[in-house]
Amino acid sequence: MKRITTELVDDLDGTVIGPGEGGTVTFALDGASYEIDLGRPNQQALRDALAPFIARARSTGRRAGAAPRKRAAASGDTAAVREWAQKNGYTVGDRGRIPAEVREAYAAAQR
Repeated sequence: MKRITTELVDDLDGTVIGPGEGGTVTFALDGASYEIDLGRPNQQALRDALAPFIARARSTGRRAGAAPRKRAAASGDTAAVREWAQKNGYTVGDRGRIPAEVREAYAAAQR
């Protein structure tokens, strides 16, 4: 019989992390996400060190490691599209999203 054992080791002090004694902590700084394996004492030390900064920070609403939200790319000059659409019988508001069909019609008219 063959048995393979994997141990989680604290990245700071090299101690073996047993079940329930710590784990992987994920955090982000300067747009980069990081993971570090820490036992409970080092997890607490990290949280204590970051606490004064977190207390003053704004939340982005994202979890560390999550992909950033992508904004839809604007195609062309929005003001020009609105003006063209209103002159050509399309119903578009003065603000807000312009429907894709209107943008496509505008693009076709510019060719």
